[in-house]
Amino acid sequence: MKKQLKVGVIDLVCKGPTHTLWGKIMHANLASIMPQVIATWCEQEGHDVKLMCYTGREDFEQEFAEKFDILFISSFTQAALLAYSLSNYFRSKGIITVLGGPHARCYPDDALLYFDYVLGFTNKETIAEVLADRSVYKPHGRYLAAGKQPLELPGVRERWKFIEATLKKAPLLKIVPMIGSMGCPYTCSFCIDSVVPYQPLNFQSMKEDLQFLLTRFKQPMVAWHDPNFGVRFEDNMEAIASAAPRNSFRFIAESSLSILTEKHLKVFRENGFTALLPGVETWYELGNKSRTGQNTGGEKVKQVAEHVNMILDHVPYVQTNFVLGLDSDSGDEPFELTKQFIDLAPGAFPGYSLLTAFGAAAPLNLGYQKEGRVLPFPFHFLNNHLAMNIKPRNYDWVDFYDKVIDLTKYTFSPRAIYRRAKATRNNTARWMNVMRAISSEGYGRIRFFKKVREQLVGDKSFRQYFEGETRELPAFYSDIVRRDLGEWWKWLPEGAINHDPNAYMKKSVGLQEAKVVAMS
Repeated sequence: MKKQLKVGVIDLVCKGPTHTLWGKIMHANLASIMPQVIATWCEQEGHDVKLMCYTGREDFEQEFAEKFDILFISSFTQAALLAYSLSNYFRSKGIITVLGGPHARCYPDDALLYFDYVLGFTNKETIAEVLADRSVYKPHGRYLAAGKQPLELPGVRERWKFIEATLKKAPLLKIVPMIGSMGCPYTCSFCIDSVVPYQPLNFQSMKEDLQFLLTRFKQPMVAWHDPNFGVRFEDNMEAIASAAPRNSFRFIAESSLSILTEKHLKVFRENGFTALLPGVETWYELGNKSRTGQNTGGEKVKQVAEHVNMILDHVPYVQTNFVLGLDSDSGDEPFELTKQFIDLAPGAFPGYSLLTAFGAAAPLNLGYQKEGRVLPFPFHFLNNHLAMNIKPRNYDWVDFYDKVIDLTKYTFSPRAIYRRAKATRNNTARWMNVMRAISSEGYGRIRFFKKVREQLVGDKSFRQYFEGETRELPAFYSDIVRRDLGEWWKWLPEGAINHDPNAYMKKSVGLQEAKVVAMS
């Protein structure tokens, strides 16, 4: 008879202890789906499972005071150092540790230094193999990966005990995570999903999950975790429409402008979509994704602004996503064009990401590494805004930060906040826009960018780090890591704050050389 194991699962939605108002309200709503899936699969294998969604307020030592046999941790790269500290702590207690999630896919070789197992694409068989093996792997862990994403996942009903426990931590909004597809049909070279083939999940299961949610909430709020929701538009909308009468749900989804046609938007509105997050990314590329064809620059700005204003006629909340620092950008124009967009589409909330190479996430990162442009910023800062770990091709660092600061100030100026609020008809959407503007995402980023700019000008060693002339981490950054990790700083393994930014390239070269040897 198979031994029943005590299994722990931790979903790191933040990277250290925090007690901010925003964290209290929103962090539980950022829960990932795969940790809930792993917990469900482990239960289906007959094991005793405890899942914690870490929002920054929980006590790990107290929550996992009992003796666990194995601990799964899911982490984005920004929370990797906390994950490494936790693994070090729990391994010292004799517990086997497993890392999954985006960081495990992006930096598997680094993670193998600190975990017994590191998982790439994961299916139920992968989890069963880990549970059966359950060995200590030191000094290097064992890497396991399925050949592709799973064809099906446990639905909301099967995951409900874990969803419900997490939502109890959310005092106001309670957002249920769902997913209808894997991968993406677009090939944005900087995106982790661009190399994952698009694959819809079962639409009948989607319908049944939605019907189940109506037994738990009067009007459920659902966030679709699809990289690009609505690729199979008719099938998705039919599943939603057949689940319940119109406006039974409130939906949030990330989708491309190419999908958000006026015809489709009418159906989105009828089916209760209240927030859409389309990616604009750049004014010079990806015309197929934004439905702008060959138009670039000012023509694309006008076309996208008109499109976004049309979306706002149907949906109360729209966030437009941009990537700053792409190689196609040069001079003032990209930033000035974005200002024009803000003026032309005042109701949209612009989300800015600094160009970031997440290890092995995308083939484009190989090119950056071969050019010697990837910097060794600690994982703690790789969240698309605290650090840009790629030396910009067409900008000096000070000039780049001047432009980013200027654009961010323009975006969150009193005038822009007022115009955004005035152009937003829904009270909840208006509140969200204002809160995001005056919190760490708006005013907070302006303050941080200014501090970085000051260091670039006033500290020679700081500037040398940005230029790739030294790998000695400035105290400015190590002090932030120490402060953010709090009591978990002492458990951070020696050397973990540093990593090889060119590991992906070196591994690729090694594989190519091995192939040549094998063929000779």
